[in-house]
Amino acid sequence: MPGSSGQTAGARTAHDFATSGRRVFDIEREGLAAVRARIDGDFSRACALLLDCRGRVVCAGMGQSGHVARKIAATLASTGTPAFYVHPGEAGHGDLGMVTDADVVLALSYSGESDEVLQLLPVLKRQGNALVSMTGRPGSTLAQASAVHLDVSVPEEACPLHLAPTSSTTASLAMGDALAVALLEARGFTADDFARSHPAGSLGRRLLLHIADVMHTGGAVPRVHATATVSEALAEISRKMLGMTAVVDADDRLLGLYTDGDLRRSLDAGIDVRSTPIAEVMTRSPRTIGADALAVEAAQLMEAHKIGGLVVVDGSGRVVGALNIHDLLRARVV
Repeated sequence: MPGSSGQTAGARTAHDFATSGRRVFDIEREGLAAVRARIDGDFSRACALLLDCRGRVVCAGMGQSGHVARKIAATLASTGTPAFYVHPGEAGHGDLGMVTDADVVLALSYSGESDEVLQLLPVLKRQGNALVSMTGRPGSTLAQASAVHLDVSVPEEACPLHLAPTSSTTASLAMGDALAVALLEARGFTADDFARSHPAGSLGRRLLLHIADVMHTGGAVPRVHATATVSEALAEISRKMLGMTAVVDADDRLLGLYTDGDLRRSLDAGIDVRSTPIAEVMTRSPRTIGADALAVEAAQLMEAHKIGGLVVVDGSGRVVGALNIHDLLRARVV
């Protein structure tokens, strides 16, 4: 029965587990070092082929090599190199139609002899696809059939049975990352480019979402004139529910700001809220932001100055919007 021989899991100590874990890291580190030493002209030629590709990079592999190929395709696509994964078994039954003659194929097989991958070679050759392979055997059929071969062989697998792909898959993943990053740098791919392909992610929101996308506008912006009383300003704050109100002149230019915090200070000073003009107690020259600024800049400004909201002004100082920390939270900027 599985697990019936040798030491049982219950009999192993924490030290035994930690020792096994460290051994895996040591073996895989050695494997990565061996592959790193082979980053040479073949790697550069592979990068040049992928960079010059007029179509997409088609990644393929079976089993665990297939899982690695999927990840490499995803990394390439998200860093500026159009790529997708094709299952070799399905490719032989119609999915090969997704591959055009403008595409470069990146095939993974540690043995270099996976039947499902090899059966695609005649079709790819006839179609004129450039083939880059990643194997652990430079003399294998797949390696020999490739325009460029990347040797990802490792001294040993971390699996003590030398059966489960461990060090070899780590090496292949690292090689894929190396390709993606080298291409990213060659393309001049920027954080803004990355954000455009990740609009739903936190980085995309931080780099793409502007104040204009989250601010309140028009009648939803709390504002009163300088002649209003504190009581009238409080009514405006309550109606608009942003915890503040802008104080503006006749041309809607910002004169000051009055917040819930200002109210507490006003009450401590014993003012008459019904008769005191808001201009006497408002905060003059408050922090503001422009509509074209990034929403993350508003979050940074609020955090730096310990404030809960901002008035949005245009180049002439006119009030065009307002937002508070809750708007940024709803937009998942913070």
